[in-house]
Amino acid sequence: MATADYRNGNLTPVSLQGFVLVGFGGGAETQALLFAVFLALYLVTVLGNLTMIVVITLDARLHSPMYFFLKNLSFVDLCYSSAIAPKAMANFYSSKAIGVAGCAAQLFFFSFLGTSEALLLAVMAYDRFMAICSPLHYPVTMSPTVCACLVLAAYCGGCLNSIVETSLTFQLPFCGSNHIDHFFCDVPPLLQLACANTSVNELVMFAICGFILMGATLVILISYGYITVTILSMHSGSRRHKVFSTCGSHLTAVSLFYGTGIAIYGQPGGVASKEQGKVVSIFYTLVIPMLNPLIYSLRNKDVKDALWRLRQRQRQKHAAM
Repeated sequence: MATADYRNGNLTPVSLQGFVLVGFGGGAETQALLFAVFLALYLVTVLGNLTMIVVITLDARLHSPMYFFLKNLSFVDLCYSSAIAPKAMANFYSSKAIGVAGCAAQLFFFSFLGTSEALLLAVMAYDRFMAICSPLHYPVTMSPTVCACLVLAAYCGGCLNSIVETSLTFQLPFCGSNHIDHFFCDVPPLLQLACANTSVNELVMFAICGFILMGATLVILISYGYITVTILSMHSGSRRHKVFSTCGSHLTAVSLFYGTGIAIYGQPGGVASKEQGKVVSIFYTLVIPMLNPLIYSLRNKDVKDALWRLRQRQRQKHAAM
């Protein structure tokens, strides 16, 4: 890794001093408020996603492809926030320094988990398409083996993208300031510190992210195009309402995640300002992972019933003790 910082004509390797995460401005009161906000968002995220994983694992009625994918989505969201929030909260009250290896690891897991989530949402749209449009073939088409392969493919796609982005970014020489104007290590603010031509990195990032976002979006749009036609042809109002409820949860999650992803990475130049980019980053690293389990639990009757059954079993255990 050619990472160096030039000061007064002397060479000081960044590999020795690392980076500094600037984070957010403001005094002690602002930092305390931001810490409280981050902590609240992270605790709700952990509680919500762990609850979804436990409920889906323990309730046999939820052992279906849709909830298998949802459990993986909750797992990705849990890890996604955990890769960012603890370090961000520590920076509010302690040193903002982060080593080169730590920064590379954070970027790797952030990119890996974010890409995996984008692909998982596309897989979930395909699953709903098969369940609604081809119900007779659904048990065979979405067998446990196929479901496992689809999830593995999403993780592999995320890993491949992360390896490319991380390796290309940390092959650059970093000169001048070692201050990253963000609250975590991301590609755009790191490229701003490079003292080499970053056009290739920007082009590769735009191409890969554009391909993933547009490809996954195309899968989602085609799937829901067929789903819409099928729903409109249904004669049963109750069945139509149930399908709308299930698909509505997924479409809400897709809109939130892809909307913020396109705002940051899907266009050359990204968002209008660094501060705006930080705010949007809070949204997709903490708010969306917190909202996803709430969206799926509050709008999904099966999940609410499973939560009720789990509470009943816990009460019976306490009564028997």
